[in-house]
Amino acid sequence: MIIEQIYTGCLAQGAYYIESNGEVAIIDPLREVQDYIDRAIKNNAKIKYIFETHFHADFVSGHVTLAEKTGAQIVFGPNAETKFDSHTAKDGEVFHIGNITITALHTPGHTMESTTYLLKDKNGKDHAIFSGDTLFLGDVGRPDLAQKSDVTQEDLAATLFDSLRTKIMPLADDVIVYPAHGAGSACGKNLSKETVGTIGEQKATNYALRADMTKEEFVKEVTDGLLPPPEYFPLNVKLNKEGYQSIDDVIKTGTTALSVADFELVANETDALILDVRHQTEFIKGFIPQSIFIGLGGTFAPWAGALIKDVLQPILLVVEDGQEEQAITRLSRVGFDNVLGYLKGGFQSWKESGKDVDILESVSAEVLEQKIHDNALVFDVRKPGEYTAEHIENVPSTPLDFLNDHIAEFPTDQDFYLHCAGGYRSVIAASILKARGFRKVIDVAGGYGAIKETDIKRTNIITCSSAK
Repeated sequence: MIIEQIYTGCLAQGAYYIESNGEVAIIDPLREVQDYIDRAIKNNAKIKYIFETHFHADFVSGHVTLAEKTGAQIVFGPNAETKFDSHTAKDGEVFHIGNITITALHTPGHTMESTTYLLKDKNGKDHAIFSGDTLFLGDVGRPDLAQKSDVTQEDLAATLFDSLRTKIMPLADDVIVYPAHGAGSACGKNLSKETVGTIGEQKATNYALRADMTKEEFVKEVTDGLLPPPEYFPLNVKLNKEGYQSIDDVIKTGTTALSVADFELVANETDALILDVRHQTEFIKGFIPQSIFIGLGGTFAPWAGALIKDVLQPILLVVEDGQEEQAITRLSRVGFDNVLGYLKGGFQSWKESGKDVDILESVSAEVLEQKIHDNALVFDVRKPGEYTAEHIENVPSTPLDFLNDHIAEFPTDQDFYLHCAGGYRSVIAASILKARGFRKVIDVAGGYGAIKETDIKRTNIITCSSAK
């Protein structure tokens, strides 16, 4: 028996390759599926099943393409309805893969079709669960992603409580837990950095699995502090339920090299968003006016989804040579399939053509320290939790995730400074504000990490043990 976790850090997502006696099951595959096919071919094995734990909201799964290329059967849990050929498993239904079995355990709560898959070894012993977004390490899936308006997050949380206690917690402590996500995912509140654990460990450490917890306590704790889900989530659910075009076609269109003249023409004719994916240190030196920065070096795809929002938005890329396909692939993982091409020769070709160029002013934390003495305006674009833990005194929280909600707070007639944790998100925010006409925005290089090395006054650190 082979179990491989194929973890994608940008999405904080785990897909799984399971093989036994020449047969393979894939669980929650990524949009690009060739890696799974190549693994099976290398082992002279055949992909038999593609199991989906639920209709994912944070990424577009590769189930449709993988089924088309291999003939494997797509399996969802109870309550799932798709517009493509798939099998809706019954609760407790058993699937055979070589000498092992996988049992579908219906565990609604994150979503109503959420299903955990229990793997039994060749001796029939419970070996592992693939828990999707039902159970994470240190957390459980958020219960506010219902597609039906008559189902509340409290309803789903109560359902999740029952699922955990009737289907998962009765399993033996040594059963391995393979979740769909780890730290950094927006599908939970406080996921562990670990990506593999056991039932016993989770019973001992996961707040949501406390043995003495009442349903009312569970509902309150699971729903408390939930931030609004990114707006692209429902669009990804729709693609996962209804299907999508082949990623091969998406890449073929997106890798169209455009001259400066053609790039500008396409941008004007299609109202395309110009997305610059270079490193932030290169972007601030010069960029195409009105372009938006989201660098490939960070958590690129989730930020693209959260900030661009509309998966149908036409996109033109400014990218370092050789990174075109990577950018297109990572955009497609969150449903952005409408990349029309990229600027041949990159930003340098634009600059050499004599076209207008914009820059972003960036200063060190030491310079900011001097400016703060002169009552400079500073904005913190980190996440609310980061801000609550510690921040510069008298500086407001204007998180990048919800920048639109704070537009009125930024001045148009005086300099102001943005910082994040390390300098990536602040450049994203600054590029958006510049594109909207805020010409006096200034980035703080190195973000809060650099600020902590200065004498700028900060609030006291709040930890779990000291917070009241």
